Amino acid sequence: MALAHPRCGDTYAQLAAGFGIGIATVFRCIREAIEVLAALAPSLSEVMRTASRPAFVILDGTLLPIDRMAADTPDCSGKHKRHGMNIQVLTDPSGRLRWASPALPGSTHDLTAARAHGIVEALTGARLKCWADKAYQGAGGPVRVPFRGRRLKRRKRRHNSSHARIRCLGEQAMATLKGWRLLRKLRCNTTRITDIVKAVLVLHHAST
Repeated sequence: MALAHPRCGDTYAQLAAGFGIGIATVFRCIREAIEVLAALAPSLSEVMRTASRPAFVILDGTLLPIDRMAADTPDCSGKHKRHGMNIQVLTDPSGRLRWASPALPGSTHDLTAARAHGIVEALTGARLKCWADKAYQGAGGPVRVPFRGRRLKRRKRRHNSSHARIRCLGEQAMATLKGWRLLRKLRCNTTRITDIVKAVLVLHHAST
């Protein structure tokens, strides 16, 4: 049940019918399982200690859609024109997800989120190079971003092409994360999303 819920995105009612138990029992079992799994997820400091083995990491952010309707809430992303929660993810050179951040309101800019979670500071302390997209312009430290502008010199265009190829690994990992259907549209209280994402990360690691 704990696997079927995040993998398939089944509602509590569907799970209750499928397992022949009450909805309250489903809710309790899933909540307890999510809490246990989330506690097993690596912290940012743990990832920094073990990530010295790869040559670099890839930083990317994504918006996990939620079922909120009010247009003026902090969860509404102006960039994506929809409600959701901002999640930051670190991926290693093999395209393996290493860490997922706590959830922040969807209106939070990726760079603001990275700073709030202490990602840039942690990368600097670990002396770990990081590739990220243009949303992280101004991050400084070891965070490398592509050059901006339309009329770039050949050297900068080559740099951007190489940069994009590396970032593709992070985008592929993000797509894999969203393969867990529960994350495609979350219908729970936003305070539970951090634990859900961490639990999915642990399940993802266990299945790869």
